[in-house]
Amino acid sequence: MKIAVAGLGYVGLANAVMLAAHNTVIITDIVQAKVDMVNNRVSPIEDMEIKTALATEPLDITASHADDFDFSPFPYAIIATPTNYNEKTGKFDTQSVESVIESIIKANPGTIIVIRSTIPIGFTRLMNARHNTDKILFAPEFLREGKALYDSRNPSRIVVGGNTPLAEAFADILLASSDKQDAEVLITSTDEAEAIKLFSNAYLAMRVAYFNEISTFSMTKDMNAAAVVRGVCLDPRIRDGYNNPSFGYGGYCLPKDTKQLSSNFKGIPSSIIGAIVEANDARKTFISNELLKRQGVIGIYRLVMKSGSDNFRESSVLHILNTLISAKREVVIYEPLLKEATFHSCPVIASLSEFKATSGTIAANRMSHELSDVATKVFTCDIYGRD
Repeated sequence: MKIAVAGLGYVGLANAVMLAAHNTVIITDIVQAKVDMVNNRVSPIEDMEIKTALATEPLDITASHADDFDFSPFPYAIIATPTNYNEKTGKFDTQSVESVIESIIKANPGTIIVIRSTIPIGFTRLMNARHNTDKILFAPEFLREGKALYDSRNPSRIVVGGNTPLAEAFADILLASSDKQDAEVLITSTDEAEAIKLFSNAYLAMRVAYFNEISTFSMTKDMNAAAVVRGVCLDPRIRDGYNNPSFGYGGYCLPKDTKQLSSNFKGIPSSIIGAIVEANDARKTFISNELLKRQGVIGIYRLVMKSGSDNFRESSVLHILNTLISAKREVVIYEPLLKEATFHSCPVIASLSEFKATSGTIAANRMSHELSDVATKVFTCDIYGRD
């Protein structure tokens, strides 16, 4: 099978690598540097399984710049372009997805289009109506950043929205490329598949916010948050997972997906989804205020939202950093991924030992063994030493 993939981010590249083990895959992107890296079998994103697969596995995968790409030879085209949340409009910006859809249909109206970008509920149905087709499907992805290929090959479930034999056929392609042949497959309407994606991420965000509020309460009442969280999670109905307090959820998905779902609820009686967004904002404000109580230089250890990631986007640390800057506090940053001398007007210190010596308090969303020798300086809510 020849499969085209549009978008060289976590979702697109993970899908392309997974499918390239059994199919011919060409992945396209607007950034030439990413295209060149894939063609040189180097991963442009931080994901150990993707790095290893590109370097060592006999994959039938090539990359091409979007300007030179022709979709006409492909029976399947997967869209995995970014859909950022627009605060002004109160919804996802789907322009990149719409543009790719138009290019595919213009090149080959018979191509089956599978959207894997996160989109508003009702979007796929609207696209099918606009283009007078039933060949546009939606297949939500449930991937962790830094573990995207592993999760693609070991899916928790395979969901395809379309309610047609086309959806079943694409689900079979995903299952055939999976290492988990007993993964449950669910075929739904496109609206239902879009809702599954947003409600799944909203639940995860709610869980993060819930355990963060346990941490906030424990810090305020001088209690051991680890003991409270452990006791709560011993209930088999609650269990471990997504229960390690942080400075707030962030990253590609949870912030924008909760806001989009909250927007979808307009006119529908609800309170939980909006409360999740508010709870995350309250958590970041609480952490910022706690840091403002500290004296001396505040060091920010890593801007990424979690270890094994190269993503700053919507990181809770950025909100906290901006609050400290607004309060005119002296801040230094340690972030190996930054090559600039400053970030948001704050000095970036390349030497970890110099960073430790300069900082009076070190704010670390996640504790690291690198900070064990200055543990008394570290301000963190991490109780497990894991993501």
